[in-house]
Amino acid sequence: MTAEPPRPDPDALLAMAEREGRGRLKVFLGAAPGVGKTWEMLAEGRRRAAGGADVLIGIVETHGRAETQAAIGTLPILPRARLDYRGQVLEEFDLDAALARRPAILLLDELAHTNAPGSRHAKRWQDVEELRAAGIEVWTAMNVQHLESLSEAVARITGVRVAETVPDRVLAEADAVELIDIPPAELIERMRQGRIYRPDQATRALRGFFREGNLAALRELALRRTAERVDADVTGYMRANAIEGPWPAGDRVMALVGGDAAAETVVREARRIADALKAPLLALHVERAGVPQDGDPDAALRLAERLGAATETVVAADLPAAVLAQARMRNVTHLVIGRGRPSPWRRLTGRSLAAGLLRRATDFTLHLVPDATAAPPGAPRPRGRLPAWLPWIATPLLIAAATLIGAALDGTVPEASLGMVYLVPIVGAAVAFGPLQGLMAAALAFLAWNYLFLPPRYTLVIAGPQDVVGVVVFALVALLLTGTTGGLGRSVRAAQARLLGLRRLVEFSRRLGAPGEPGDIVQAIAEEASRLSGGAACVLLPLPPAPGESVPEPVLRSAVPIDAEPDEAAMAVARWAMAHGRAAGRGTGTLPASAWQFRPMRTAKGIAGLVGLRLRADLPADTDRALDALLDQGAIALERAELMEAQARTVARGETEALRTALLTSLGHDLRTPLTSIRGAIATLRRAGSEMDPATRDDLLATAEEETDRLSRWIANILDMVRIEHGQVAPRRETVDIAEAIEAAMRRGQGTAVLLDLAPDLVAPRLDPVLLDQVLANLLDNARKFSGPSGTVAARAAREGPDIVIRIEDDGPGIATTDLHRIFDPFFRATRTDRVVAGSGLGLAIARGLVHAMGGRIAAESPIAPNGRGTRMTLRFPAT
Repeated sequence: MTAEPPRPDPDALLAMAEREGRGRLKVFLGAAPGVGKTWEMLAEGRRRAAGGADVLIGIVETHGRAETQAAIGTLPILPRARLDYRGQVLEEFDLDAALARRPAILLLDELAHTNAPGSRHAKRWQDVEELRAAGIEVWTAMNVQHLESLSEAVARITGVRVAETVPDRVLAEADAVELIDIPPAELIERMRQGRIYRPDQATRALRGFFREGNLAALRELALRRTAERVDADVTGYMRANAIEGPWPAGDRVMALVGGDAAAETVVREARRIADALKAPLLALHVERAGVPQDGDPDAALRLAERLGAATETVVAADLPAAVLAQARMRNVTHLVIGRGRPSPWRRLTGRSLAAGLLRRATDFTLHLVPDATAAPPGAPRPRGRLPAWLPWIATPLLIAAATLIGAALDGTVPEASLGMVYLVPIVGAAVAFGPLQGLMAAALAFLAWNYLFLPPRYTLVIAGPQDVVGVVVFALVALLLTGTTGGLGRSVRAAQARLLGLRRLVEFSRRLGAPGEPGDIVQAIAEEASRLSGGAACVLLPLPPAPGESVPEPVLRSAVPIDAEPDEAAMAVARWAMAHGRAAGRGTGTLPASAWQFRPMRTAKGIAGLVGLRLRADLPADTDRALDALLDQGAIALERAELMEAQARTVARGETEALRTALLTSLGHDLRTPLTSIRGAIATLRRAGSEMDPATRDDLLATAEEETDRLSRWIANILDMVRIEHGQVAPRRETVDIAEAIEAAMRRGQGTAVLLDLAPDLVAPRLDPVLLDQVLANLLDNARKFSGPSGTVAARAAREGPDIVIRIEDDGPGIATTDLHRIFDPFFRATRTDRVVAGSGLGLAIARGLVHAMGGRIAAESPIAPNGRGTRMTLRFPAT
């Protein structure tokens, strides 16, 4: 059979298809200002225009350089847009005009430029993306220090932090990158000649940014970034055209990550090799289809990501073939693998990964990393594992027990059938101890069965043909069961361990997700960390730094057991971990002499806290991964609790502001109105009281008295509301006759007559008569106010199940449906008309507070009449 020819990579073809409908982007990249990026872009534009291309200058910044100005030549220039900003007129690139003009090639200088306020986009590179989406080819220029990923490196090199940056993906998605490069000495000479900046600026630049060391470092960054881009182009071309690599155009390193403890060592060694070669790094993990993993590669893959490597996971049956396929597809030149600890059988047959790659990876450089995690001779055995000698002793004992059972059955069971007795210990040894012990059990079982039970007995000779067939079948069945059950046993144990870990993780997640205070979350984290590590644990949260300090102080918030408090030396380790955001203490590379190890809980906002562990020995790999998951979940839970607290504070602040606004509004109107009436009545009586007739004087005095009562009620309502808000209302319960309470409240008010409808089976509940009288008076007063002099007000009371229900009804204009849920809010008024006397908006709020204090409920319904009018207030109190 002929091998299937290689096929193009679908992702590479998809990337090419996505570029088809977009305009091309060409970037002229330089190491520093003055290398000639804009000049070269203009010169190339003139050459293309001379060939008949429609070239348009969108923006070109000459910075006063005569050479750049002359390079424009006869190229047409797009007029700039004029934007008004704070009394100034700013000139900016006119994006809409460029889209309307649609040139074949648009020259747009200064890709990292920040647009003036009022522009459509904040950054010029965003203008470029819209132009490309419209199908316009764009040429642009930028310096390497403006790349977002290099801003920190440039700040360390030059001491100048670049404010305007461009995302790396913009350069990665460009169709062409042209490096404009000149030696640093030549660039400095151009600066001295005044060909880049004015003389005064040039002097300052030569003392600061334009030093030869700085320019050399920036030049290296530009060269390396361009080389990476060219390498990506080569790899993309190879994948799109199904070309098998590697092409020796540049070095690429790939680390093969497994699930063993040596995987992280392989990643670190691969990082060192990539750094030495100045090459990209890829970490690859291959899962074998149908074969359970011996460990978890997640920790090593996360380490690779932190070290700047790309990660990839694939599933395949043939491990070496999958590795080589990925290496050729990604144009890898160096393979880094761990030496590993393959079984003696694999070493003998040459089936280990290292041996397979040595035979087949003839086009690659292979690096074998020694296993530094292998236990030295005499090392203590990890807890929970059986001694290495125990399976080799237990397996013969199982065969001996099966032999005794066969001897007991001898004579009643045919000799050929006695072999079935030995299948039980074979399966048991394979499941409990592994395939090697299963093979040993199968061999011992065959010898015992043949020697003791098959004729001629007490020899290893097989006499009859049927015995030969039986022995062959027994051997095949035993070997099959050994291989199958051995792998099944490992799979079951691994699945049980993962299921237990997953169950614990789910339970912990549910505990963290339950509503609670931050203190409950911190306690849960400390308890889970103590359970996982098997020792004392604590949680420290950052205290906001004092004025003049930048690093928060870690403060102990929870410990398990409760007296497990870090000493002063351990707190120094915690401060270092908090300041640097890295693990420190025992088992780490920082301050390992401490008895405590502190691990940070990271969020997007920074360090949410530290988990401290008092360790007696290094943690196993699975426990370490479980602790990492604990830290991630704990950080998320703390961040969520902090956000919920902030939201609650915001809501409370908003409610307080709304209440303050309403109170000031009420004071401004409801307090001024009665005071104005009282003052007017008194002033009139003082000036002309002796000249008035008695009826007029009585009317003025009645007005002053009525407004005084209204003012007193309003102040009383305010005080009642304050008492309710602060929980100072304590009802004094006693038996209350509902009929008498309603009649007493009716007599307190004036105006519309009240229709009373009381059921005969009313009982006397235990309520506060004073509070109930105030509630009923407020509701009746409200109903009379809105029903008017000619309206109807009804008070009804009846027994409904376990409750006494009181309903106050009116036939007024009713309440809008949209306002029903706000009717009991303080200072809310549903209706303000000339016919209705305005209130303070506190009556119903007070009524709700008093009803709740007595253990009752209050609700509003509207409308209650077919004509869309009327309101019903319903009170419910427990009958007993």
